[in-house]
Amino acid sequence: QVRLEESGGGAVQTGESLTLACAAPGVWRDANTVAWFRQAPGKAREGLAALMDRDGHKYYADAVQGRFTISRDVAANTVYLHMTDLNPGDTAMYYCAADYFDPSQYGGSWSFYVLSPDEYKHWGQGTQVTVSS
Repeated sequence: QVRLEESGGGAVQTGESLTLACAAPGVWRDANTVAWFRQAPGKAREGLAALMDRDGHKYYADAVQGRFTISRDVAANTVYLHMTDLNPGDTAMYYCAADYFDPSQYGGSWSFYVLSPDEYKHWGQGTQVTVSS
């Protein structure tokens, strides 16, 4: 069973940085992809970044490309989301998720589906990030 636990959220001011952690013991036994999502009040959950175990390939949503970085510490079974230049629009609950995928089954649309929350079965409880102006 994949268990995920997010940490590192908090209250920051515009322009500051924050690093979230997703502790996932043994995740790479049962999953090959870990991703970060967020959900603001009244809005749909959106994909931010994903990392694949096979080749370490990373995927980013256009909205956060260049500001957010996904990385992992294999020994610590932890996946991180480093966020820079935060603004009030980044205020949301942040979640990590994991699952096993065969990208070849998605054809040329894999880069879309890897950031789609509907594709993931395993989720953490989330950590709140609040950015004030």
